[in-house]
Amino acid sequence: MKFTKMHGIGNDYIYVNCFEESVDEPEKVSMILSDVRKGIGSDGLVMIMPSDKADFRMRMFNIDGSEGKMCGNATRCIGKYVYEKGLTDKKEITLETLSGIKYLTLFVNSDNKVELVKVDMGKAILEPENIPVDYKGDRFINVPVEVNGGTYNLTCVSMGNPHAVLFTENIADLDLEKIGCHFENHKLFPERINTEFIEVLDEHTLNMRVWERGSGETFACGTGACASAVAAVLNGYCKYDDEILIHLRGGDLRITYQSDGTVMMTGSADFICDGVVDDNYINMMKECL
Repeated sequence: MKFTKMHGIGNDYIYVNCFEESVDEPEKVSMILSDVRKGIGSDGLVMIMPSDKADFRMRMFNIDGSEGKMCGNATRCIGKYVYEKGLTDKKEITLETLSGIKYLTLFVNSDNKVELVKVDMGKAILEPENIPVDYKGDRFINVPVEVNGGTYNLTCVSMGNPHAVLFTENIADLDLEKIGCHFENHKLFPERINTEFIEVLDEHTLNMRVWERGSGETFACGTGACASAVAAVLNGYCKYDDEILIHLRGGDLRITYQSDGTVMMTGSADFICDGVVDDNYINMMKECL
């Protein structure tokens, strides 16, 4: 099976062109290939597929084999992949995901390489039942929650997948390996939760670390950056329609939460390598799972 490894500011996935390849039991394949010692090493598997609703369709799977509805960094990588690999010559692309159709704009340089991708991420979802959060109010903004013996004020947003955003100081000192799983698996979140830890630098700039459900701490999360920008506006740290620069461990994203509720994300995407995985090895490893 041929694959391409790419990353969006450090959020790395294994991409398979399913116009040419097939992936049986992608949940298991993601677990096998994501293993850093016995596989390739990644945050998961992304399949680029035909669509009857858009130009392309994506399916993405986490390290633990769970299927995610969306990944903002992966959408940008797909935009770069389909253009530079010759699957399209369009610079405006539609992409079908489990959280709806996403709209990509490719910024191509004079060498015909995609430097940046802007993604219309759609409207932020704030109703707790649709995030989902087990909460009776109409919004979950700055709500105190007890997590593993501590109390934290959380703001919950869905960008097609659920996020809890926590504003705090000195995020570099946080031991996410110790506390992250307690947020992810909290009883408030029936589908588990991605958690963003945000340090506000000024009204246009945030620092961010993220604990992703099914993957642990990752270098970046595009939907998480979008959710964090939304939460920053809702909590009065930033303003509607202003571009917000978010520093993640893997690099920077620029997010705008528009006054109509739409979220725009702009960032880079990069190729790492192409390769071939031995089918016999994959089948052997499946038997071990």
